[in-house]
Amino acid sequence: MASHNTSGVKREEKGRNIQVVVRCRPFNTVERKTSYGVIDCDQNRKEVTVKTGGVNDKASRKTYTFDMVFGPAAKQIDVYRSVVCSILDEVIMGYNCTVFAYGQTGTGKTFTMEGERSPDGQFTWEEDPLAGIIPRTLHQIFEKLSENGTEFSIKVSLLEIYNEELFDLLSPSEDVSERLQLFDDPRNKRGVVVKGLEEVTVHNKDEVYQILERGAAKRKTASTLMNAYSSRSHSVFSVTIHMKEITLDGEELVKIGKLNLVDLAGSENIGRSGAVDKRAREAGNINQSLLTLGRVITALVEKRPHVPYRESKLTRILQDSLGGRTKTSIIATVSPSSSNLEETLSTLEYASRAKNIMNKPEVNQKLTKRTLIKEYTEEIERLKRDLAATRDKNGVYLSAENYDGQITSQQEQIVEYTERIAAMEDELRKVTELFMDNKTRLEQCTADLDEKQQRLEETSRDLQLTRERLGQEEFISSALTTDQENLYNTAGQLLSTVGASTRDVSGLHDKLDRKKKVEQHNGEMKQSFEERMEGAFSSMQASIQQHSRSHHDMLSSFSQAVGKKHLWRKRVAEQGSPFTGMKQTIQCLQDQLNLLAMQTQKNFTDLRSASRALQGPVQSFGGERSTWLVKTVNCDMLVWCVQDSLEDELSTCNESVATEVSFDENLVCNENSRVPFFKKSGRKEPKVPVKSKVSENDASQTPQKSKLPLRAKN
Repeated sequence: MASHNTSGVKREEKGRNIQVVVRCRPFNTVERKTSYGVIDCDQNRKEVTVKTGGVNDKASRKTYTFDMVFGPAAKQIDVYRSVVCSILDEVIMGYNCTVFAYGQTGTGKTFTMEGERSPDGQFTWEEDPLAGIIPRTLHQIFEKLSENGTEFSIKVSLLEIYNEELFDLLSPSEDVSERLQLFDDPRNKRGVVVKGLEEVTVHNKDEVYQILERGAAKRKTASTLMNAYSSRSHSVFSVTIHMKEITLDGEELVKIGKLNLVDLAGSENIGRSGAVDKRAREAGNINQSLLTLGRVITALVEKRPHVPYRESKLTRILQDSLGGRTKTSIIATVSPSSSNLEETLSTLEYASRAKNIMNKPEVNQKLTKRTLIKEYTEEIERLKRDLAATRDKNGVYLSAENYDGQITSQQEQIVEYTERIAAMEDELRKVTELFMDNKTRLEQCTADLDEKQQRLEETSRDLQLTRERLGQEEFISSALTTDQENLYNTAGQLLSTVGASTRDVSGLHDKLDRKKKVEQHNGEMKQSFEERMEGAFSSMQASIQQHSRSHHDMLSSFSQAVGKKHLWRKRVAEQGSPFTGMKQTIQCLQDQLNLLAMQTQKNFTDLRSASRALQGPVQSFGGERSTWLVKTVNCDMLVWCVQDSLEDELSTCNESVATEVSFDENLVCNENSRVPFFKKSGRKEPKVPVKSKVSENDASQTPQKSKLPLRAKN
């Protein structure tokens, strides 16, 4: 709201940005159990860091820089001294200043602005740990002005904005539903006047708490999920100071300073607040006014030609504080809990944008006592004229002067509205161009959407076919998997078989090695046997030759004996018949000897043939030891038999020669066969086994080697 400024020279300062302060409250009991901290406050670097990615994500962080930062451990006195003390000095110097608190419900806006009354009333404003900005400000104003000995007066007002309606919280009337009207201040282009707003004079600092309690009793509050005692309205606490100064000329001047302390409603959304029905509409209106405040801040930061102050009564009242001649500070309150992360980020973004707003503070004009009295007199006269016109009821309830003043004010408003309309038309033109551009883009997007829809349908069909193929491939894959498992099992069996076969082959190789060794041994044995057989055959041939010579000698001796007998026979023949029997006997003996010679020759021939027949297979096949042993035994038996037979024959001949005198007594001659028989006591002539003649060309009768080789043991 505007202060009382008059036309004249005003001291202006250069542009000054709005001061933005962030205060983070401590954790409450519920938050300690159900959430974790997401805010780090660095008071030295004046930075606020927010963890946006979670408790374990250290990379996702946002950092904001402000004019001042207070952590959860900050006290009320720290905030007051850092933020308000310097502002209070400027108010006493004659400036208009505004401090408003913005933030989510339950983050400490009202506690920061009003605080709580300490049970012990002996505490001063410096010692009271719970006192907020408002009581501390009034206390210090009284102390500073009293110390200076300045004559002053302090008036306060408490205005509530609820559902876009204005209510006076300090009105003496009990009707709390009485609404106030808002008008533009004709003396200040950016100022407003609230018609009927009660200004209460504060005489001492003890009345401050009474005024606050009086206003709190009328303020609209309702419980939400965010705060059991949450205020659902905006409140504007205004302190106006009139200070009297005396110049060197002795002229009295009045210096005016004004301080607006604004406590905004909660900035959370409707869903988070838990408001329903009527409370939801309230939250919607509150959010509407805060959204308008946000648009005003955005327009001021971007330096747009039109700033939508009139879209909300809150922004109309704060019009001079946002981009005007007032020194403004914003205290943004936030929660450290992760459950309020979204609202915390919104508040910090809001405050970060507001930091770029530029104000041009101006000190209020000092008024002389005469000028001030003149203003009051003009105001009284204006009110009297209005009252008289109202009493006369002549159709116009205002005096002509007041009417002319209003006409002038309205003309100024028309000019302002014309400028705004031009700005809005310009903005409308831009919006229309943007709309046409967006419409063209929309048509293009629609065409693209149709094309994409067609492609999507084709893709859907392809997807369906692909899914069917995928099903077939999955079936084939499952069958292949089954076959692969069977092949794997078969391969395992084959590997086992291969392992067994490998072992068998290894055993076979070992067996072949052993067989080779056995064959080598058999070859050595064969060679040794051949050498022995050759030796045996050589010995046998030598023995046969020796027997042959012996037999030849024996035949020679027999021939000599026969010759002698032949001579003796001649003698006997000469002697006559007595020797006829002996002649016959000798003839029989001669036949017997011839037969024996033939038999011996035949046996010798058979023995020689058998020897040659045995020597050939031995040299051809190597022979078998057992067969040759049998043949050797047979040969030895044959030789023995021949030798025995020859010895018997020789012995018989010797006996015959020795007993030829009585030869006729013992000899019986068989005339038919001419074979002599000798009578001996029980002795029979041994039969000589006659071997069949072995032909060297007859393979069937040739003794063969055994075809059974020596077997190697495994």
